[in-house]
Amino acid sequence: MAAHPRPTLASVAARANVSPSTASLAFAGSPKVAAETRERVFTAARELGYAGPDPLAASLRRGRSGVVGAFIGERLLYAFRDPVAVQLLDGIAEGLGPHGVGLLLLPGDTGRPGLEQLGRIPLDAAIFATCGQEGDPALELLHQRGVPLVALDGPVVDGVTLIDIEELSGITELARELHRLGHRRVATVTMPLRLDGTRGWIDDGWRTRNHYRDVRHRLDGVFEVFGRVPAIETASNSVDEGAIAGRIVLDVPADSRPTLVMAQSDILAAGVLRAARELGLRVPEDVSIAGFDGADLPWLAPELLSTVVQPSDEKGRLGAAAVMELLAGGQPADRTLPVRVRIGTTTGPPP
Repeated sequence: MAAHPRPTLASVAARANVSPSTASLAFAGSPKVAAETRERVFTAARELGYAGPDPLAASLRRGRSGVVGAFIGERLLYAFRDPVAVQLLDGIAEGLGPHGVGLLLLPGDTGRPGLEQLGRIPLDAAIFATCGQEGDPALELLHQRGVPLVALDGPVVDGVTLIDIEELSGITELARELHRLGHRRVATVTMPLRLDGTRGWIDDGWRTRNHYRDVRHRLDGVFEVFGRVPAIETASNSVDEGAIAGRIVLDVPADSRPTLVMAQSDILAAGVLRAARELGLRVPEDVSIAGFDGADLPWLAPELLSTVVQPSDEKGRLGAAAVMELLAGGQPADRTLPVRVRIGTTTGPPP
């Protein structure tokens, strides 16, 4: 039995009694096609079993893939567990959605495609969303390919649009507020300097190694107010890692225990809070704990973290808007968004 010929755009146009160009515009959603004509084209397509133009062929004609890459600093699992990363990605998706652009999530070092494969992925643009590491080879490769790039929080690279927050001033303001309460014995729990699984006390040579810009700013703000206090690096930005660091910092004699632990994220601060409770310490009577981000952590209730609140969703939307401006041939300006200090229930005067 002879096979039925596969329906084409031309056969749909003929059945709808329109030109192939009009049928193509109808599928593209062009406002130039009247609603009645568009419906006639879609009816003909349904009758013939035609699913629409080949998206790959359409992208080749446009010279666009319709895909923007979003680079995540850690595993994709982290992106869906960290409420700040979720907010950020939601803002990006919200900004790209109306333009019919898809979002491809690319994980950090452990799951990211190799540079050779990355060089072949057809991306219209890329956003470095939660991975502002200095000297990132993926950023350098895409920059060389001429792929339009936007960095959220960093790194700072010539020709790459930066959407930033007042990170250093925010953490410094929070540190000063806690210094005024009388805290002098302080420790800080940091996010990873690099994604290499390192966990432990940070030595004085950390500045000479490539690391994340936000980690540096959040360390510098604490050091500016309290001096070179002990700093412990976590292997990932997670509650479990915060708890591990918290036990190391807090499970010491009372006369040498810090009265304040400043964590570089609210997720890490939640882990430190868990460790304090497991050790029988009262917060903030025995130890104060502060974070950064202003993350939505309803499971901590009734506790409310003292923190620096950043506009993660707005940062994502501005990153998406910058991408669309780049794709339209523009050159979006760098932006720096304000943050604010929020004093919650987890900090108070030292014991």
